[in-house]
Order: sequence, then C-alpha cells, then structure tokens
Amino acid sequence: MLDPRLLYTFNPEVWAGLSGARPVLIHLFEGYVDAAAVSRNLAAHILASCEHEVLAEFDHDQLHDYRSRRPQMVFDTNTWVSMTDFSLLLHKVTDAEGTPFLLLTGPEPDTQWRRMAQAVLGIAERLDSALLLTGSGVPMAVPHTRTTLVTSHSTDPERAGGNPLWIDRIQIPGSFSAMLEYRGGHAGLTGLGFVAHVPHYLSQATFPQATAAVLRRMNEAAGLHIPVGALDDEAQQQLATIQAEVQDDSEFPAVLAALEEQYDQLAESGRAAVPTADEIGAAVEQFLAEQDDSNDGRG
Repeated sequence: MLDPRLLYTFNPEVWAGLSGARPVLIHLFEGYVDAAAVSRNLAAHILASCEHEVLAEFDHDQLHDYRSRRPQMVFDTNTWVSMTDFSLLLHKVTDAEGTPFLLLTGPEPDTQWRRMAQAVLGIAERLDSALLLTGSGVPMAVPHTRTTLVTSHSTDPERAGGNPLWIDRIQIPGSFSAMLEYRGGHAGLTGLGFVAHVPHYLSQATFPQATAAVLRRMNEAAGLHIPVGALDDEAQQQLATIQAEVQDDSEFPAVLAALEEQYDQLAESGRAAVPTADEIGAAVEQFLAEQDDSNDGRG
C-alpha cells in the first residue's frame, strides 16, 4: 500500500492548535444510503453554526470516479459559466462552549478505501481522538408526525444500548463510514454512529426533524454543544408545508393514520417495529434505484 499520509496535505498551525485536545472526529460523507440526506445536511448545519477552519485537504482526484459522479456545469449562451467542484476536507470546528472537534466531510471515496481509512485513522491516532462519530438516515415505515426514532451502533456494544428493536442481523453492501468505524474498532478506537428512521415517503426530501434527532444524540454522546435550534425551526416549517401539500390528497391521510396507529401501539408496548431482512433489503434497493434515477443526467 502506498503511504496513506500522501493522500492529504495539512495546515501545521491548525494541527498544533489541537495538541492535547483529544478531539472527537465526526465523519459525514455524501453518497450511498442516506435517507433525507441526513449526513450532508448535518455537515452543512455544523459548518453554518460553528466556527471552523480547514485542517487537512485530501487529494480527491485519487479517490473520485468522475465518470460515475460527474460535476454539474452551467452553459450560458456561448460559454461555461460555473461548475460544481468536489472536495474532501477535514475541518477543525469549535462548538458553542469552545470545545474543538474534527469534521471530515465530502463525497464518499469511490476508490482506495483501505488507504483512505488508514489515512483517517492515522490522523485520529496522532491527535489522540477520543471518539469516531457519524450519523445518517434510513427509510422506514414511520410517520413524520411522531418523534423520530434513532438507532445507534458502536464498536463498543455497551455504548449502543436502548435501541428501538430494528433487526437482529442482516448483510448489506457496506459504506466507507461503516468500514472506517469497523477498522477503527480493530485499531483500538471507539466508533459510534446514529441512524435516524426517516419516513419512507420523505426519503428523497429533506427532513430536518431527523437531522436534529441525530445531532442531539451526537452532542450527548460526545459531550459537544453544537447548536440545534435552526434545525428545529426548519422542522416546524416543513411540518406545516407537508400539511398544506397533503390536505387535498384523498389517500395519504389513511396511510398516515395507519402509520401513526402502528407507531403508537408499538410505543405503548415498549417495542419498535421489526421489519424482515427482505423488507429492509427491498427498502435499501428501492432507495438506491431512486438515487440512480435522479443521477441519470450525470452519467
């Protein structure tokens, strides 16, 4: 394997400022299964809410398949006027109480997963990171009118207790975040993640309620104070928008009522719904198919 340290360049002054801080490393990548774009929206919210500066930049040309995920370009009359660019950045971020932490965000790497994982884990080890932390969303048969359920996972099972009962065991295609957590655990680092249960009918939309639920769990687990307020305001606005959009729908109210009844019955019994492995697999496959359809113009 080529030296993983050659995958990135870093700012020595920012690095020196983290000496002795034992910063939590939050990793939030765009791509794969992320209903309601919880990972992407959470990263954007953190950067918009907290002071930050770039600690390291990864050589994304080595990690990205441009023919699979092409940049969007705008052509106006007779010239190209803009282009989206890809970047994979590790930020030093400061929360509302002045505590520094790390945020690694950008597109999920397409290639060199083992080398990239070694690079990230090497940084975490040299900065003596206390925790690897992540969050995402998954489409589930739950209503948007109830509290968002969150499932946790960890390299230390004792840190992932109290989950709503979801599923015992399943084999699915892996993500880079999952691989990073897995390899981090084998390297002696504690990894922890939170997955919001997003209403399946909102999986292609934004759902700030889910993003806020994950952020609250992350703050609690890591002892951070990342502001949540703006997400709560967005969630209230979205609930009002959904209500206005579906009031003339003759079928949706019955579907929503059935989901609410199922949710309430399971809440009263102290359990949460347990879909079968086939149901989970079908939901993931449908989500990925919808993602592929939305990207047809970029292939």
